Amino acid sequence: MNDHVTSHPARLLALFDRVMREHARPDGPGARVERVGDVVRQVGAAHDWQGVLWSSPDLDADRADAAIAEQVAHCERTGCEEFEWKLYGHDRPGDLGARLLAAGFEAEEPETLLVAPVAELATAVRLPEGVRLREVRDEAGVELMARAHERAFGRDGSRLRRQVLDRLREDPEHFVALVAMAGDEPVSSARMELYPGTGFAGLWGGGTVEAWRGRGVYRALVAFRAGMAAERGYRYLQVDATEDSRPILERLGFTALTTTTPYLYRPARP
Repeated sequence: MNDHVTSHPARLLALFDRVMREHARPDGPGARVERVGDVVRQVGAAHDWQGVLWSSPDLDADRADAAIAEQVAHCERTGCEEFEWKLYGHDRPGDLGARLLAAGFEAEEPETLLVAPVAELATAVRLPEGVRLREVRDEAGVELMARAHERAFGRDGSRLRRQVLDRLREDPEHFVALVAMAGDEPVSSARMELYPGTGFAGLWGGGTVEAWRGRGVYRALVAFRAGMAAERGYRYLQVDATEDSRPILERLGFTALTTTTPYLYRPARP
């Protein structure tokens, strides 16, 4: 991985496709990644993320329909509650999203894949007065993190609690969880996944409760994680950004490479 990759977004996207999608590692202790025909997917326990990470770049209409049907059958067969096909803007065929919808998947809000060289990011952590960062290491910290997540995003954090506890127990070396505290109140949380052998680390979460937005907490969480990634020898940071966080990340030095849209399949239950 040399400098010409960093300076050319198309080459950086090709690198990301190869090491983070086609040759993806499981993101949790109970998960596994497998290649099935034209796709690479992750499967695991009920609370693990399950879905398609990569599809062949020369996928045509007939092969796409066959791959989609196989994933639906897999989900129905294994009894998973939710299965995601993570569709990127450059995936083929061009109407793959429409084919997923026709097969019963539902599209979530699109996000933007952004990547930045760690060496070019600021790592100085500047927090507003009265706010401190706490690294999550135990069940009490996980509870604070989940509360911040629930308040920031307005959704239940039960699944997040289980995932973070599992990672802290089974693979703490490649996982970082943080919560920002204002006094005794959790006001923001974030995670970082370290993918050994890839050069990439992924930033996840980054939700801040409404009263604390626009005051630098999100930027401080990015800087803190960038510093940790640099210390551990990772070359790139990757984020799937919402429209709220994308402009902040671009100002910090991230480059938009493509879009990514979750397509979710939820089997009908009696």
